[in-house]
Amino acid sequence: MLTNGSLALESLEGDTPRETPLSAVPARAQARELSVKLDDVQQAMLVVKEHLAPTPLVSHPLLNSRVGCDVFVKLENTQSIGSFKIRGGLNLLARMSAEDRALGLVTATRGNHGQSIAQACRLHGARCTIFVPRGNNPDKNAAMAAMGAHVIEVGHDFDAAMMAAEKYAARTGSRLVHPARDLDLVAGVGTIALEMLEQAGGELDAVFVPVGGGSIAAGMSVVMNALSPRTRVIGVSAENAPAMHHAWHTGEYHPFAATETLADGLAVRVPVDTTLEIMRPLLDGMVLVSEREIQGAIRAYAETIHQMAEGAAAAALAAAIRHGESFLGQRVGVVLTGGNIDAATLLGALAGERPRHEPQAMPYFPIGELSYGY
Repeated sequence: MLTNGSLALESLEGDTPRETPLSAVPARAQARELSVKLDDVQQAMLVVKEHLAPTPLVSHPLLNSRVGCDVFVKLENTQSIGSFKIRGGLNLLARMSAEDRALGLVTATRGNHGQSIAQACRLHGARCTIFVPRGNNPDKNAAMAAMGAHVIEVGHDFDAAMMAAEKYAARTGSRLVHPARDLDLVAGVGTIALEMLEQAGGELDAVFVPVGGGSIAAGMSVVMNALSPRTRVIGVSAENAPAMHHAWHTGEYHPFAATETLADGLAVRVPVDTTLEIMRPLLDGMVLVSEREIQGAIRAYAETIHQMAEGAAAAALAAAIRHGESFLGQRVGVVLTGGNIDAATLLGALAGERPRHEPQAMPYFPIGELSYGY
């Protein structure tokens, strides 16, 4: 078992970021040369199509009535690993050199990214070692192990597990994979946007996506900016894990001291600069949702379109529900990114139990309305 090193953390104090009414939203800022381009996503689609069928895009009048607009849900929970992450893993391994694959891969995860790497490594005959935080979802751990991964529990959260993975890679020479810093992963998950545009039967006014490390928000932003610039892409983080939200609004990439949330896939303490460099000029908004709102969205998915959503996947719908009045009569996309939820969390959401991580005493920047910053 590896032990994680110490990481100096500083808590954050400050004013709430400036809020801009929806009626006064400026045009997107001009992006610098982007590290991921539309062509990268289109090339990734060629890889994804070899292995995966397009996931459904569904709309249901009962869900529409709850949100107040026409909602189109992209069912990435129907992927073989129950998560959108498989797209990135397949693209990464396909584009990796045989020499890198032979070194073996090492990464850290809360589960879905790890499953994508394990599945892709299995397909290509590569070894992988995956670090997870202690107390991680046991079902996700078991799934990764069943795919042939060596799973190691270490540290108290994702960022501590990532530090352990970095040390392991430095010691063994394994190819280190970061869930959001490897650009082939970003291009791979960006293929979701290409499918949504093809399936929606018309322009979408907005798309809500969850933001953990930011790969799907970055990939979605690149595609929509190029092919559907009127579609607003809005990122969603948990109030209990606001590091990426704060960094997007302020440009200050400070770590937060703790992250405990139902949305374990969003539990990022340290902002990811690679994806933020794409998101900051292209993303149209970044909002927070509470633990109760996440739990309510898990229940709403079950009651309306009869789908299981894990906490991170439910965050996007939670934001659409909270801000529904801003999109009355419009066409809004929501990405249900994964369905790997444990039984206790699912049953608690369905029963309306108080979320186990609410409230949490930590500094964050609550946003009551959509905020736009450049």
